[in-house]
Amino acid sequence: MTTHSTTVRSTFNHLSFPSPDAPATAAFFEHFLGFSVASFGHSRIVKKDQLDIVIEDGRDRDCTWPGNFHVGVEVATRLDLERIHADMLAADIRMETELITHVRGSRFFCWMPGGVMLEVNTREDASPEFRRTFASQQG
Repeated sequence: MTTHSTTVRSTFNHLSFPSPDAPATAAFFEHFLGFSVASFGHSRIVKKDQLDIVIEDGRDRDCTWPGNFHVGVEVATRLDLERIHADMLAADIRMETELITHVRGSRFFCWMPGGVMLEVNTREDASPEFRRTFASQQG
């Protein structure tokens, strides 16, 4: 990989992906994760914590994702993780995994409407050698 002597400061500001059912995908973000939703034609823009996610109207294209592609969100505590997992189970959200205890923090994976996998995790119980590498765990 080539490194360049001139760098430009940049900030991650959005993610964009298609969904065959953009309204349902956006409603999932709103209901379970507390995002606000704005319509943009047949697409949706969901916003939270200075991040925009553009959910493009994908009814006119194939929206098949590689098996390990996913979007990840972090919650503050293991208790929060357990609560959102229970809420999603009660709403018949399709789960990819059960709750997993992991050295990088507990997590689970599920499928959002529109076919995108979601990881919900917490860093609260991550092993110390990993915890210090996460921005959310910096004091």
